[in-house]
Amino acid sequence: IGSVNSFPQKSTKGSVVLGYVFRHLNLVEIDYFGLRYCDRSHQTYWLDPAKTLAEHKELINTGPPYTLYFGIKFYAEDPCKLKEEITRYQFFLQVKQDVLQGRLPCPINTAAQLGAYIIQSELGDYDPYKHTAGYVSEYRFVPDQKEELEDAIERIHKTLMGQVPAEAEVNYLGVAKSLEMYGVDLHPVYGENKSEYFLGLTPVGVVVYKNKKQVGKYFWPRITKVHFKETQFELRVLGKDCNETSFFFEARNKVTCKHLWKCCVEHHTFFRVPENESNSLSRKVSKFGSIGYKHRYSGKTSLRMTRDPSVQLPRPDQSIERSRSKTYPKRTQQTGSKNMSQITTNGENEGTTKIIAPSPVKSFKKMKNENSPETQRSKTSAPWEENGPQR
Repeated sequence: IGSVNSFPQKSTKGSVVLGYVFRHLNLVEIDYFGLRYCDRSHQTYWLDPAKTLAEHKELINTGPPYTLYFGIKFYAEDPCKLKEEITRYQFFLQVKQDVLQGRLPCPINTAAQLGAYIIQSELGDYDPYKHTAGYVSEYRFVPDQKEELEDAIERIHKTLMGQVPAEAEVNYLGVAKSLEMYGVDLHPVYGENKSEYFLGLTPVGVVVYKNKKQVGKYFWPRITKVHFKETQFELRVLGKDCNETSFFFEARNKVTCKHLWKCCVEHHTFFRVPENESNSLSRKVSKFGSIGYKHRYSGKTSLRMTRDPSVQLPRPDQSIERSRSKTYPKRTQQTGSKNMSQITTNGENEGTTKIIAPSPVKSFKKMKNENSPETQRSKTSAPWEENGPQR
């Protein structure tokens, strides 16, 4: 968004900058998206529409120039149901990048299916005269890509005849949305005995990971309070017995704790069904008190996005200019397929393990801040990947 640099002043509201970007991209379903930036310690933040640029101290301290990244802030639970093709296309681009950079791990058979949809969207129907041996190797789909995957993608691509780009992209999202880590915004925290956990903010609630395993999952309608003090983060959850339980975690420092809290507040507001749409559970939640925070999410909620009568979507006669992926030199040697029988093409999640989550730890003792790790946030992608690229 380099061209934005020509007009904003420090007194410009974040909403003005966001509006410029959304108009440039021709987006109407805008509340799923945002602009993200990093401070000097590599901690990430979302541009707040209600604040001026000058009020984003962490951003101002990095420049000029100021670097902002466009991306999905709230992942739709079912991106295939987004109203406009241009919105689905932006989701397709983001999720494709999530898979490529390791933030969205997937088994090899699923990666092959997703890769074939990418090729179909980019190149159209398979043509033996145009798509010569090794053509798939010019593209990148996953980290540490192997020739076996490329061979599987080519085989599947040949079966997708007739799918136009929009159809291939919807099919891509239909497969990707079922992956365990789809739409999970991970935040590293610490529990009892300084053991490392990850809190994942998702379209349906908060997921807790420890040692590669999901050990807790709390749905947004059951979360009654989100709170932080110094480096301690509290999540209060309403149980099936209508009793509340508080779960405490320790963040690395005050900055990361506040960032986690703000992200959790916004996810809770965006995805939680409002009371007038609710059942008896949500009425019980309201009786136990509000979410309890000063920070407010100012955009539309997920439900309002799907039911907003003020804008008739999809807009008629919308044309989409698709960008081409970066390409690389073809593999010069085709060594043949190895273990191809292990790669299936039916979209089933072979190679994945279903984990029955144990009971989560219900309270953690507060640690001294001086014993916390370095302030720089280095963990990314999945909790079990030590050196993944930053999100």
